[in-house]
Amino acid sequence: MQTTKLYRPVGVTELKLIKESGWKVYPPRLDWQPIFYPVLDKEYAAKIAKDWNTPDEFSGYAGFVTEFEIPTNYFNEFEVQNVGASNHNEIWVKSEDLETFNSKIIGKIKVIQAFYGDKYEGIKTL
Repeated sequence: MQTTKLYRPVGVTELKLIKESGWKVYPPRLDWQPIFYPVLDKEYAAKIAKDWNTPDEFSGYAGFVTEFEIPTNYFNEFEVQNVGASNHNEIWVKSEDLETFNSKIIGKIKVIQAFYGDKYEGIKTL
């Protein structure tokens, strides 16, 4: 089976929920979050984690880049959305479709990078 690797920047709370799932699923979206948007480029995910999550109280002043794979034939069901620079590509999964999306994740979700802001007060290990 051919797979496609995707990345997802997350904050502390979301990372804890992923860990609690056994590193298998992303948590449901909050009421005000209509989409789940994994990105196609590791550097773009790192930029979001570092620039958006580390100064953000809601993210716990930390950002983590997660990596996972889904079947390419399932990935191809989504239209790639470019939201800025040439590598700012992501797919948009409706929040009500996240459970189905999670069921397509192959293996476990991995943390591949971590960034900590000046106001981060937690431990710096998982």
